[in-house]
Amino acid sequence: MRIVIQRVLEASVTIDGNQYSKIGPGLMVLVGVREGDTLDDVKWLAAKTASLRIFDDENGVMNRSVIDVSGEVLAVSQFTLNASTKKGNRPSYIHAAGHELAVPLYEAYCNEVQALVGREVKRGIFGADMQVALINDGPVTIIIDSKLKE
Repeated sequence: MRIVIQRVLEASVTIDGNQYSKIGPGLMVLVGVREGDTLDDVKWLAAKTASLRIFDDENGVMNRSVIDVSGEVLAVSQFTLNASTKKGNRPSYIHAAGHELAVPLYEAYCNEVQALVGREVKRGIFGADMQVALINDGPVTIIIDSKLKE
């Protein structure tokens, strides 16, 4: 699995012209599930998401987690995170998981983060055409891959 975490002042998802989800200060997370991903990947990434210290403390040092600042989380599925651009100019999504694997793992990730953070994780709709808006704070953007564990 791959996730892109962005520290945001606010973020929202609009579907068919209607706002579906919105958060204030916290984390906007794009979630990409690959073939071969498991619940172990979900648990590792959820723990990283909840405990990643990317919010400023009283000294302006990134030393607090989303839990510490009582931040919100918006998680959006995004199969394009698994694009391969090795050949040509058209990305290949051959490594992206199909619905039968991706939906349960995306939902499991959201539920696990929710349990760790102690508040509802807002979501998009898997497979929907979504417009995502955000104000990246910092900017702070972190890419985490469960296979690389970096």
